[in-house]
Amino acid sequence: MRGLRIGTVVGIPVRLNWTFLIVLPLFAYLIGSEVTTIAGVMNETLNAGIDTAAVGAGTTPWLLGLAAVVGLFAGVLLHEFGHSLVAMRYGYEIESITLWLLGGLANFAEFPEDWKHEFWIAVAGPIVSLGVGAVCYGAFVLAPAGANALLFVFSYLAVLNVVLAGFNMLPAFPMDGGRVLRALLARNQPHAQATQRAAGVGKVFAFLMGVFGLLTFQLLLIVLAFFIYIAASGEAQQTTLKAVFEDVTVADVMTPRERLHTVTETTSVADLMSRMFEERHTGYPVMDGDDLVGMVTLEDAREVREVERDAYHVEDVMETDVASVTAGTDAMSALQVMQEHGVGRLPVIDADGELVGLISRSDLMTAFNIIQTGGTPSVITGRRAEEEGRLL
Repeated sequence: MRGLRIGTVVGIPVRLNWTFLIVLPLFAYLIGSEVTTIAGVMNETLNAGIDTAAVGAGTTPWLLGLAAVVGLFAGVLLHEFGHSLVAMRYGYEIESITLWLLGGLANFAEFPEDWKHEFWIAVAGPIVSLGVGAVCYGAFVLAPAGANALLFVFSYLAVLNVVLAGFNMLPAFPMDGGRVLRALLARNQPHAQATQRAAGVGKVFAFLMGVFGLLTFQLLLIVLAFFIYIAASGEAQQTTLKAVFEDVTVADVMTPRERLHTVTETTSVADLMSRMFEERHTGYPVMDGDDLVGMVTLEDAREVREVERDAYHVEDVMETDVASVTAGTDAMSALQVMQEHGVGRLPVIDADGELVGLISRSDLMTAFNIIQTGGTPSVITGRRAEEEGRLL
């Protein structure tokens, strides 16, 4: 998740997503508009002694709302640093921490598969939140009587941080509690299987949360439920792909150079479209002799109006800044490169930069389906050769 970088702490970039800039004043307004109600709850639960009339007068509610929401997100940031510092201690790289609409997100370069590592990384955040809550409660106890603003902010943040810790420990994968659940399941079953089961529990919680949000008209809860469901599905899929593609390389899946269809820079866009129809391909490496000079896809060709396709050539529409992989790259990494660059195929090059093949998203998905049914890389290669033979 991208965002505006505001600094670096212990080597971890801290970013603000644009949604945070919307939710900060919104939350401040919502808290400010309910200051007297919240103060009453604090008085009942913690015997806070807050003068509700004083905190509800003039601009005080809005200043208290702003102070409370800044304190809340500071607690969220510390929560994410709890995860990150424990992860770094185990040797995992943290790319950044981002504050956004639903709180904070520590971006791991790679998620842990060791169940002990994941367990302690997951519980570290809620433990920090409990610690922040305890510190706020201590500040609340030490605040002088009559200091209504301090009593309100510290009592409210004490409660919020404890609630944050408890909420995050719900077994709704990929929330902290869901990761704890996966870690415990992974003690005696494969990591991918544990992920599928934890994701299933997470989807159930997301559904129930969404229904509750609809019944109580809680928009933020509905958004959170949607995020949990999508994130659980996505991570479960990624984990399954990683497990299936273990020990599978690009060389096992790619179309090798000798069977590869290519075009030249001088091929007209009209001829390119004809070849795409005849050969059932939607992307080609563009060659200048033996040199790879770019890639051209159906999307590129569509940019030219039909009446002008005879006048335009591949060199006019092709992409020259092309991501690539080597034959020894593992299949999962190749898929991640495609996702990062938003492309459906990658040229495969050797150490000298020479084209040795092409790998596409459809190649990877075909390989995935075959391996899941008990096939091997050799079966994948053989089946692809048979299919190409039938086309010829």
